[in-house]
Amino acid sequence: MAGLYIHIPFCKQACHYCDFHFSTSLKKKSELVDAICKELVLRKEELKEEVETIYFGGGTPSLLSSEEMQQIFEKIYNNYEVSENPEITLEANPDDLTPNRLYELTNSRINRLSIGIQSFFEIDLKLMNRAHNTSEALECIKEAKKHFENISIDLIYGIPGMTNERWQENLEIALNFEIPHLSCYALTVEPKTALKKFIEKGIVPPVNEEVAKQHYEILLSETEKTGMENYEFSNFGKPGFHSRNNTAYWEGKPYIGIGPSAHSYDGNSRSWNVANNTKYIKSIEAGRLPSEMEILSVEDKYNEYIMTGLRTKKGVSLEKVKSEFGINYSEYLLKQAANPLKNELLILENQTLKISKKGKFLSDGIAADLFLVNLER
Repeated sequence: MAGLYIHIPFCKQACHYCDFHFSTSLKKKSELVDAICKELVLRKEELKEEVETIYFGGGTPSLLSSEEMQQIFEKIYNNYEVSENPEITLEANPDDLTPNRLYELTNSRINRLSIGIQSFFEIDLKLMNRAHNTSEALECIKEAKKHFENISIDLIYGIPGMTNERWQENLEIALNFEIPHLSCYALTVEPKTALKKFIEKGIVPPVNEEVAKQHYEILLSETEKTGMENYEFSNFGKPGFHSRNNTAYWEGKPYIGIGPSAHSYDGNSRSWNVANNTKYIKSIEAGRLPSEMEILSVEDKYNEYIMTGLRTKKGVSLEKVKSEFGINYSEYLLKQAANPLKNELLILENQTLKISKKGKFLSDGIAADLFLVNLER
């Protein structure tokens, strides 16, 4: 199975923490949708497998009109073999999900919504410069539940000034809606963002990692009470509602990224499109793919497997490392894992390394300690 990712690089306004590629000008939206459709045709031979997931990300894909979405779907279904029951996700902002818009979406191929709530508190939304307010966040979930069963919402923790109590209340509000999926992320300060500048100027206090750790522990505790499974570090889902799109990424399945800045992966290489709307449109109109490619080495593939495996409930299989990368890699992995195992940050069961509850918040750092450089097979 394979996936399609469609990047829609437009937003009403810039969130202070975001470093994704987007534009707040919608002037070229129609041209860009045309270019996305042309890229889909240009690359139709790249995917030999059936498309199981289609994901509209961004940016703010919910800014697309019904006609623009239908235009894209026609190109997908006319040029790719799509499975009988694909997961088709639309990322959406609460202010876009009006009752009329949700009704329109029920008549499209979209069958999963990923709603960027981030917080139910005005103080947090204003700090992040989100386009919606608290009442819109609450109302859009109530309305979305009337039309969609498969709904995920995003929340952000570790926000400067966010107390444990406010984070707990955020979670309680979300969980009381009985949403089947949550994606929760620690606020990170990316270079060249407004948030970075505000912190440097003392306008906003710095992000506190210890507070974020406390928030994550609260997150684990509260979701566990509801029966949600923490199937990946930041993702929590009820049975049958784990994101098939995200799971495919972590399992190393191939996917094509369409649109400016979108990334693609085929198992042996990664490529990425230019992060510039005008250059992207001009290149596609000329019949050229505006992308760069990187061929993955054995080391790259090993390191990626370690990183993604340790973030998921499946963990890292020693047998898989040995069979796919060689005995030198499996021996190296066990040697590097000795200290984390001793300190109970990792556990080894059924020849599989997994992050312990104690080590969960440190998973990326633990994975980095298991990476290798220049190890011969």
